[in-house]
Amino acid sequence: MQKSDMTGELIEAPKNREITRLAIAGLGMVEVPAVIAAGGAELASRYLEFFAGSIRNPNTRAAYLNAVTRFCDWMEAIGLADLAAVQPLHVATYVEALGKTHGKASVGQHLSALKSFFAFLVAGGTLKRSPAVEVKAPTFSRRRGATPITSGSEVRRLMDAIPTDSLVGLRDRALIATLLYTMARVSAALHCQVKDYYAEGFTRWLCLHEKGGKEHRMPVHHQLVEYLETYLDAAGIRDKPGSPLFRSALGRTGQLTELALDRRNALAMIKRRAAQAGISPALSPHSFRAMAITFYLENGGTLEEAREMANHADTRTTKLYDRTERVITQSAVERIRV
Repeated sequence: MQKSDMTGELIEAPKNREITRLAIAGLGMVEVPAVIAAGGAELASRYLEFFAGSIRNPNTRAAYLNAVTRFCDWMEAIGLADLAAVQPLHVATYVEALGKTHGKASVGQHLSALKSFFAFLVAGGTLKRSPAVEVKAPTFSRRRGATPITSGSEVRRLMDAIPTDSLVGLRDRALIATLLYTMARVSAALHCQVKDYYAEGFTRWLCLHEKGGKEHRMPVHHQLVEYLETYLDAAGIRDKPGSPLFRSALGRTGQLTELALDRRNALAMIKRRAAQAGISPALSPHSFRAMAITFYLENGGTLEEAREMANHADTRTTKLYDRTERVITQSAVERIRV
């Protein structure tokens, strides 16, 4: 399977029921695994339809393809040649084996993908029952997120270290500030168009395009206004409202293209900028979302308002990003005396 970037539409449509490969947005050319093809043309077609039509989020689509493909590879490895022959015991055995190499959260995601896939086949009448529906994921509970963060002073050092004598530098500074001051997911920030940054009265707003096609409007922090205004002036893209706000660069020329920056390049950029500033290269785009929530709560913000700003459905999710909780110290432990 050859992967491409996360943009674009379906570029190839099935011409008949015998199709065994399809170009799907964000995934490149997807081929039907042998164990799926063994079930006949209808099963092969439904396999491709699951990824092409039933999943709209490109990140979920890629994760689910990886999970289902791994399961099909496992089936081939144990000599299980037909998807219709899969029983709950097979799925349970696979989940148990996966737990030896993957964390509980990852195992849960893989099982969720299999459940969705089999449910899709059952709904279409391709299978009579789902072998995954009764299989339980490993118990998993986390009070604090694992996303790496750093201090406010190091974030400032990172921002100050970005050179502002080039378009790419101005873009990078504006993007990192957007992630920090809006608590945005990186995919939402990268999907912004020029027109999504606008003035309404005395307030600047940024319209973020979140998961599930939801729009989330955020007032723009004064520092971010400065960075965005400087970037837009230098890039000269104010008169192109329907074009990407954060654009990719043309090699090392320093010139921006007409295409949006993708998630992989955004991740590489942040790690490169962090290394140049002499801070942790473990930082990722998601780190700035976690740090924004933490800094906001440290400065007297409320958990409920942080939930609204981060566009979470539940404050329990927001709480995972809060690193302001008191940490158990060595001196506290030493008070246990016998």
